[in-house]
Amino acid sequence: MTFNPEQWTVTFQPQPNAKFRLFCFPYAGAGAAVYRTWGTALPQVEVSAIRLPGRETRLREKLITDLKELAVSLVDALLPQMNLPFAFWGHSMGSMVAFETARELRRRGHALPAHLFVSAWSGPQLERTLPPLSGLPTDQFIEAIQARYSGIPAAVLAEPDLLAMFIPILRSDLSAMEHYEYDDEPPLSCSLSAFGGDHDPTTSVSGLAAWSEQSADFWGTRVFPGGHFYLQSQQPVVLRRVSNDLEKVFQAVGI
Repeated sequence: MTFNPEQWTVTFQPQPNAKFRLFCFPYAGAGAAVYRTWGTALPQVEVSAIRLPGRETRLREKLITDLKELAVSLVDALLPQMNLPFAFWGHSMGSMVAFETARELRRRGHALPAHLFVSAWSGPQLERTLPPLSGLPTDQFIEAIQARYSGIPAAVLAEPDLLAMFIPILRSDLSAMEHYEYDDEPPLSCSLSAFGGDHDPTTSVSGLAAWSEQSADFWGTRVFPGGHFYLQSQQPVVLRRVSNDLEKVFQAVGI
């Protein structure tokens, strides 16, 4: 299969003179558009938002079923865009996809991201105790998703056609997460920081701190007011903290 990097990423604010690239991985059910405004808040950084199969302009493509297989495809697709020093950011499912993509880069002997940002997901080595949702009947599925994540936008809930399009995407993404099996491998050599909300019912502060086992250079947790989608209400503050961490990364890579 021939991979086109532009099929897998979208850059909403191109920066031809950028010295650094941040790949942003969306959460379950979401697309690249959730990072539409990030490029305006991160100086010297070109933000490349990941566009996953089965959504946005890729609606006709097969939905995600396996996070590790997805990571293999992402490495194939993104290598041409790794011509600058780069970092990964992932939120919720995006954290796991970013993590597995970094591991796949290491398996192939390629350069790792200079930094890995993970958000709203506990360390992958921890046992998941929340019951699976992906196989529930539609009405129960919607109710459970809203109770656990508040994860379906009101605008989607109000439009039956949009909801009918959205539910299979979300089911498939959640199924891939629920069937993920962690492999015990050495910590990544890149630095890592873990972000989260202080009232996230799915991810505790101790769960965020467990990411320390996955990096030889753990920078700690960054906790903000809010739940699983703290990122939406706290975006300006979050981006300032991302920018602060990136300043340290720039120093490390000589930018």
